[in-house]
Amino acid sequence: MIVEASLKAWLALSLTRGLGGESARRLLKEFGSPDAVFAASISSLKSVVKADVAAEINKGFADDAVAPALAWLEDGNNRIVTLADPDYPQALLNIPDPPLLLYVKGRLDLLNRPSLAVVGSRSATPQGISNAEAFAKSLSDAGLCIISGLAHGIDAAAHRGALRGLGSSIAVVGTGLDKVYPAANRDLAHALAQQGALISEFPLGTPPLAANFPRRNRLISGMSLGCLVVEASLQSGSLITARLALEQGRDVFAIPGSIHAPQSKGCHALLKQGAKLVETAQDILEELGGLAVSPAPAVNSEGTDSEGQDAALLEHLGFDPVDVDTLSVRCGLTVSQLSAMLLTLELNGRICVLPGGLYQRIH
Repeated sequence: MIVEASLKAWLALSLTRGLGGESARRLLKEFGSPDAVFAASISSLKSVVKADVAAEINKGFADDAVAPALAWLEDGNNRIVTLADPDYPQALLNIPDPPLLLYVKGRLDLLNRPSLAVVGSRSATPQGISNAEAFAKSLSDAGLCIISGLAHGIDAAAHRGALRGLGSSIAVVGTGLDKVYPAANRDLAHALAQQGALISEFPLGTPPLAANFPRRNRLISGMSLGCLVVEASLQSGSLITARLALEQGRDVFAIPGSIHAPQSKGCHALLKQGAKLVETAQDILEELGGLAVSPAPAVNSEGTDSEGQDAALLEHLGFDPVDVDTLSVRCGLTVSQLSAMLLTLELNGRICVLPGGLYQRIH
């Protein structure tokens, strides 16, 4: 990590009121380093940035402005990496608006690991959750680090699946790293801090402001070789990440779903716009260079009569949500017979019950 005196200047520059990322990079290009920026005359500063920002910089900075971040660094699991740091994610240097610095909790080595973004709906279906976990686990086992945003639904499922694999996971968050949002993912955040990493460009203490989350999305896509959208409505923030990925020259992948499911509409829109349709993790790995995922173990073809009946019922169920009356017509069983069989399948994790009395396969 860079020396503390220089780090103070980087922190102070990043905390300067009214100074945006583009202006900060212009200052660094003009003067060479944050220390030189703070040493520059106000007239020199005014030639690069607005007068009010130049006046803020010309005041210098007090130690108490950067003290919270320096205190946070006393935890050995916390780091701050700057544009001048060799640990800074090199992929971000190629996006239009790389942050001056990143707060990192967890493994620094993951920041430059080959990575894939996996994003999707917060209001995911059970099938979407299952798909996100399975894809993330397979891609992680193939050596990719899975990057997502720690949100409910698909993001959280992707992190969980990736942490069970070999490649681990990074969460890019829209708050300061001294906060966990959403609070329900606190245990997952702690697991990421120990086995993976959490990163943020926002100063400590930053609350979950709505405007911050689209900003953090450019880092999710920017650090990745490509972006997989598992489920997304047409209004999903995941489509912002996918658009940013395209603008950054990354591949975009989408998993198709039911034509009746709102959570599939965004994926289908991406596919119409040229995203790559994927059905397996291998589809993604081949696009990224021919890496291979170990095949799933073969299923024993022998089974009990009840297993055969379950398999037949699952075939009648299909992959779209269905009500029990429609299912009764399809398979010729009474509603009472179906109810017992559906309960068994639900307890075994093979199907889930959706609002409105609908049933859907999970596997």
